Amino acid sequence: QYSLIKDVVSSLKRHRMHEQQFTHHPLLVLSNFGLQQIQVKLMASMFQNMFPSINVHRVNLNSIKRCLLISYNTETQLLDFRHYSVKVVPVGVSKSLKKLLQEKFPNMSRLEDISELL
Repeated sequence: QYSLIKDVVSSLKRHRMHEQQFTHHPLLVLSNFGLQQIQVKLMASMFQNMFPSINVHRVNLNSIKRCLLISYNTETQLLDFRHYSVKVVPVGVSKSLKKLLQEKFPNMSRLEDISELL
């Protein structure tokens, strides 16, 4: 079973798709591939070699735009394939400061000083 991209996009309230998402490889997450069966190990190795490995100590979080989740169901022997869009946002700051950190400049015409914004 599968869905076409146009069907997925039309079902979303707010879709986030742009060309820059596909300039970097996705973060690959494999689930339930720890079994000792040779065919499961072969599938896991195949998926791992489809995408370059990511050094978690050196990776820039802003460069990760997608996450690919592949989960193996042992009972049905089927693969679940999910592709997510990832967005890094600042947490625990005011709305005005969040706009500045995301390089969106708020309207400061009503303010007398930058400290009022922060």
